[in-house]
Formats: sequence, structure tokens, C-alpha cells
Amino acid sequence: QVQLVESGGGLVQPGGSLRLSCAASGSIFSINTMGWYRPAPGKQRELVASISNRGSTNYADSVKGRFTISRDNAKNTMYLQMNNLKPGDTAVYYCNARGLRRTIGGLAAYDDWGQGTQVTVSS
Repeated sequence: QVQLVESGGGLVQPGGSLRLSCAASGSIFSINTMGWYRPAPGKQRELVASISNRGSTNYADSVKGRFTISRDNAKNTMYLQMNNLKPGDTAVYYCNARGLRRTIGGLAAYDDWGQGTQVTVSS
């Protein structure tokens, strides 16, 4: 019922920048939390950055000071500005959204994922 589409990934040199986007669509009543995740050693996925409906943010220690998460509530879109990229940032980045969706009977919770966008940092 809620679809998430990521874009903006690609190949970039160390020290370069990318801007990822995640657009949500469907029967959305609210998006309470959106976040970016990537695979990590010993984990299925680790949180890279998240942002709440109030604008509160969380970042992984490895990206603090380099990445900035933001959202445009009017467009149901989340962004991740990635600066000073390092080879260790190479990964598929997945968009996640949690909130409430509209149904025929009222509202229902959702916790959905996008298909992922590839980020490769290499010389």
C-alpha cells in the first residue's frame, strides 16, 4: 500500500558527494519515521540515519559530520546528503518508512522498504 522508490546512487570518487532520494507514495496517512539503512558486518542492515516526523535525527557514528538527512513532508520525500564519501561507505542503501496508511476500514500501520540504490566509492 505504501511504495518507496530510492534514487541518486552511483559511482563516486573518495571525497566526493552524492544525494540520495526516497519518494513515498500510496495510501499514506502519515510517515512517522523515515530512515536509510545499509548492510554491515554481522548484521542484516544497520541504521545510517533516520528522521522523525518532528525532525529529530539519528546518525551512525561512522557518518556523523559527513551525512545529513532531511525530509520534505509535502512531497513525502526523504533525502540523504552524503559528503566526503569513503570507500567504506560502498553499499546498497535502503529506504525505510514507518507510519499509518489509509484502508477501507480506517487506518493501519506500515513498515516498508524500498528496493535499494547502489553507492560505490572508488578511485
